[in-house]
Amino acid sequence: MKFPSVRRRYYTPEEVAMHKSPDDCWVIVFSRVLDVTSLIVENRGKLIQPIVQHAGEDITHWFDAETREVKTHIDQDRNIRLPYLPYGRFLHVPPPQPVTNWNTLELKPWWNDDEYSIGHVTEKVRRIQVVNTLTHQSHSIQVCTEETINEIQTRYIDHQYNAHAGSYSWKYLDGNEFVPLDMNKTLTENGVADDAEEFERLNLDVDDYQPIIHIYYNDDLTTL
Repeated sequence: MKFPSVRRRYYTPEEVAMHKSPDDCWVIVFSRVLDVTSLIVENRGKLIQPIVQHAGEDITHWFDAETREVKTHIDQDRNIRLPYLPYGRFLHVPPPQPVTNWNTLELKPWWNDDEYSIGHVTEKVRRIQVVNTLTHQSHSIQVCTEETINEIQTRYIDHQYNAHAGSYSWKYLDGNEFVPLDMNKTLTENGVADDAEEFERLNLDVDDYQPIIHIYYNDDLTTL
């Protein structure tokens, strides 16, 4: 099921991977998520094919980490430095031979253009259980470690689990007490530890040990 496309600060790799067609094309470059759909639509042809073929993927390895430009290599036949293009030349990469209609001074490469940036890919995905204490329903969702509880609440709503999630108090069981979560802080900042690495070290299934967030109905039918 494809959920509504929402502008976020952070995305999971799975979310980026859903956008993998010429008419809906996202890529990741140096952790930035780029929506290059308009670029593809406006430049139909051979030069957009490598991008389309890798839509929904992290293509950071195409670029040099220091210069943020396309990687280069020495052409052994001509002994000159050229762009390294294992998938073929793509849009905004100069041709191998000088041409009169190529002006690099006026060109801002799409991979460095903030116009296409819509957010960042998360450094780590967390999975949590959200338990509705009113309906007793439980849902497992993927979230980004950098997201606040407010942003996680938006994800929960976008998944169509509960359109009135804004009418609930979000709490976490700390010892024997349910503590309200600060909606402007992340899970970690709220003291909800990420023990995934420890569970993996013990060869335990991480999905069996998801942090549980309890939501309590406030009876005001707020919607976001």
